[in-house]
Order: sequence, then structure tokens, then C-alpha cells
Amino acid sequence: MSNFEELSKDTFKINEKELLEYYGYSGITGKLKLRINYMRSWLHHTLAFHSTHSGFAVKMQRLRGVKIGENCHLNPYALIDLMYPELVTIENNVTLGSFSMLFAHNNPTANLFLKQGDYPRKTGKIHIKSGAVINPGAIITLGVTIGTNSIISSGSVVTQDIPDYCVVVGNPARVIKKIDH
Repeated sequence: MSNFEELSKDTFKINEKELLEYYGYSGITGKLKLRINYMRSWLHHTLAFHSTHSGFAVKMQRLRGVKIGENCHLNPYALIDLMYPELVTIENNVTLGSFSMLFAHNNPTANLFLKQGDYPRKTGKIHIKSGAVINPGAIITLGVTIGTNSIISSGSVVTQDIPDYCVVVGNPARVIKKIDH
């Protein structure tokens, strides 16, 4: 076995161990539960991701564990974290644009050097408050809260909390305007 293959197997085992610990699973039964849960989550996400019916997409995301309020609109191709959907909360009247992405974790999955060094897997809740609009292509990262009635402009990368009633743009996202209310 080459050194490359050995490192690849180690990272797979480490990733699996991290997920087993996170979900409180162990042994062969735990590994089976983990795989079944991931397949179920992936199937529901895939159905939601490709759906042109927002209500159906919301139902599929709720089945995955995403907490979604009333009257939300999920456009086709909105991506919500595949591994940790339960860490995402979306309040009422929120819009997610096409190709918006919500990542509740980061993980240098295949890089053992980084993973075991200063860059281990991290998780964090994402909270999108009522009335927020996440425009197409925006990225929301772990640990971020988007304020009530705030607008995240297309292509913005949000790495810090956004206050209520704000318009943000850019990478990294920055507030450019307060919305009168």
C-alpha cells in the first residue's frame, strides 16, 4: 500500500470517528445508522435542491432536520449543509435564492496534516431571522446569525453576524446600508 493510500484511509477513519462521536453513535450499529441517516438526508436534500415547488422543498428540508418557520421561500438549488442540517434554523418569511449555500461546518476532510493540526472539523449553528433575504450565490458560514429583515446581496460571503435591518455585500460581507423601519 502506498503512503498516499494509507493517509487516505486514515482521513476516512478520522472523519467517520468525528461523525460517530458527534451523533453519539458507536460500533457497527452506529456506523450503519450514520450511513442510513446520511443517505436519508442526501435524498431529501436532493429532492429539495431540484424542486421548483418551494413548499415541497421546505418539507424535504424539514425532514432532514432543518428548522424552518412559516411562509419561507426556497428557490431551486439552495444548498443547506449536508452533514449537520439540524444546526440550521430559518425563521418565518425568509427567502433563500438559487445557489445560496449555508454551511454549518468546515472540515479539511482529505488533508490529515491540517485536520490533525490547527484546522480540525468545526461546527456551528446558523440562524436566519424572520424576513431575511439571502440572494442567489450568497454563502453563509458556520456560527452566523442573519438579522431580522436583512438583505444579503448576491455572491456575498457572510462569516460574521449581521444585525437586524441591514443590507450587506461583498466577500467578506460588510454592511453598506441600514434599512429604515
